[in-house]
Amino acid sequence: MNQKIKSVAVYCGHQFGNNPEYARDARKIGELLARNKMTLVFGGGNVGLMGTVSSAALENGGNVIGISTTHVASLQEPAHKEIDVKIVDGLSPRKEEMFELSDAFVILPGGIGTLDEMTDIMTKQQVGESCKPIYMMNTAKYWEIFGQVMTHMQAEGFMPSADDYNLHVVNTPEELIKRLLNGNDLVTSCKAL
Repeated sequence: MNQKIKSVAVYCGHQFGNNPEYARDARKIGELLARNKMTLVFGGGNVGLMGTVSSAALENGGNVIGISTTHVASLQEPAHKEIDVKIVDGLSPRKEEMFELSDAFVILPGGIGTLDEMTDIMTKQQVGESCKPIYMMNTAKYWEIFGQVMTHMQAEGFMPSADDYNLHVVNTPEELIKRLLNGNDLVTSCKAL
C-alpha cells in the first residue's frame, strides 16, 4: 500500500465528557492509527480523551509523539508517562509543532482548547498556509452544532463555504481510517479561500 498520510494530529478533550461513546471512539481511533502504522501526534497529556487515544495507540504498538507546555503539563494535563513528551514554551508553539509534524488532523469531542486547535488549522487554510485535511469525528453528533455555526457565518458573509475547506465530517473510527488510508483528501497546492 502506498500510504500518503503517515502522521495524524488528534485534538481532543483532556476530560472524558458525559457520553461514554466519546472514549469508545477515542480508544478505537488510537488502536486503528497504530495498526495502520500512522504516527499519532497529540497534546501529551495522560488524562481524558487525550490519554485514552494515546494509550490505545501505545497498547497496539503505535508510534506516539506528545507535545505539551510547561504550564499545561504542570496544571491540568500531566504528561503521559510511557512516552517522551516534548515540552514547549506555550500554546502557540505547541500548535505549530503539532502542525509541522502532522499530515492530517482529527478533531474528537473536546472543549475550548480543542475548538481553538481546529479553528487555528482552518484559519491556516483560509489564508492559504495549509491544505492538510481535517476530519471532525462526529461521535454522537457532537460537532453538528459547530456545522450550524459555520453555515450561519457563511450566510452572514463572514466565511467562505465550509465546502471550500479541506474539512470532512466522519461518523465512525472505521470511516475515518478508511479516508486516511486512501489519501484522496490530500491536496498538493494550497490557495487562500
